Amino acid sequence: MEKILKAYKVELAPNKVQVTKLKQNVGAARWAYNWGLAQKIELHAKKEKSPNAIFLHRELNKLKQTEIPWMYESSKCSPQEALRDLDKAFSNFFLRCKKGSKAKGFPKFKSKHSDKQSFRLTGTIKVSDQYIQLPNLGKLKLKEFGYIPKDVKILSATVSLHASKWFVSVQVEEDAIEAPNPINDIIGVDLGIKMLATCSDGTTYENPKALRKNLKKLKHQQRKLSKKTKKSKNYGKQKRKVAKLHYRISSIRKDTLHKVTTKIINENQVIVIEDLAVSNMMKNHKLSQAISDVGFYEFRIQLTYKAKWNNRTIIVANRFYPSSKMDCKSKVVNPNLKLSDRVIHHEDGTTTDRDLNAAINLKNYYTESSSEINASGDEKFILEKSKRCSSMKEEFNLKHRVYLLKKQL
Repeated sequence: MEKILKAYKVELAPNKVQVTKLKQNVGAARWAYNWGLAQKIELHAKKEKSPNAIFLHRELNKLKQTEIPWMYESSKCSPQEALRDLDKAFSNFFLRCKKGSKAKGFPKFKSKHSDKQSFRLTGTIKVSDQYIQLPNLGKLKLKEFGYIPKDVKILSATVSLHASKWFVSVQVEEDAIEAPNPINDIIGVDLGIKMLATCSDGTTYENPKALRKNLKKLKHQQRKLSKKTKKSKNYGKQKRKVAKLHYRISSIRKDTLHKVTTKIINENQVIVIEDLAVSNMMKNHKLSQAISDVGFYEFRIQLTYKAKWNNRTIIVANRFYPSSKMDCKSKVVNPNLKLSDRVIHHEDGTTTDRDLNAAINLKNYYTESSSEINASGDEKFILEKSKRCSSMKEEFNLKHRVYLLKKQL
């Protein structure tokens, strides 16, 4: 049976002694990461070969005996995994440079004042209904009992701190579960702001608008924080209040996305979505906040990995496919359609909601060209970016699209 990787995240309930140990491991991982980054930068300035994680870990073990004996109080896995993360960060940086990405993302030094505090552990990790046993930390009580499976292979455990709450995310390798029989074979899903998702069968999912509903409270808390003296105790207390509110907003958003994506995956075999240019959409200052509040990218990520778990197929329509501007019945494209036009008027006198019309077009994108899309669900761009022209922006003809496809093949 096929093996899949899953992660189970649960909140911890550590005592005061355990909290101290957790903070020590966080500090050890951060120090090792910053030390390794400084070593790489120094050697790069001298035009010498950049050391890998194994070499850096050997040098770090030498330093433990002389300069940093305090690191023996934490697990050896914390700095070791941090150096591996540093290697991965540099690999991603060079990969983005090779692809010509605008945002290169050179690795940065970590701060103990940052909200992102975490470390990863490997080795002997045991799980029971109420506790998890981690190297150097012992048994830590879980706030959610029986959620993490016990009869699976545990690969690693990542402990993180968010809004004054400690969490553990356990990565496991388990057998793939047989997915439930889908209700629909093919469905198109159009994402939006007013409605989170509109499906081609008429099903709609509401957008929780987590940020918008809590924006007034967030502004009030941020204003109070700005009036506090930095690095004071009151500043720290208020900062934790703001962090808790941010965590609540993100939790509401993620909870909705998980429920919607799971329902779509369970009920459909083939899901067709559009390739949204979210970074370009965010340039519209009137809609950027609303767009970021939805979580388009997270929606696509969740659909992708859940489709692999359940043996479903995800089809990503061409970014320039006019799903919103095309009439789902006559296939005629209206290049003058505005964002404020929420209803599509058909030639036979009937009307269709704009989002539903787009979802139907996405479904037709697969059904009308299923022979050109491979069975594994890989993305296949029908029109390449380099072959765009002004006439294609004004009108999108289906026959012309098929002709171009056959010409490429």
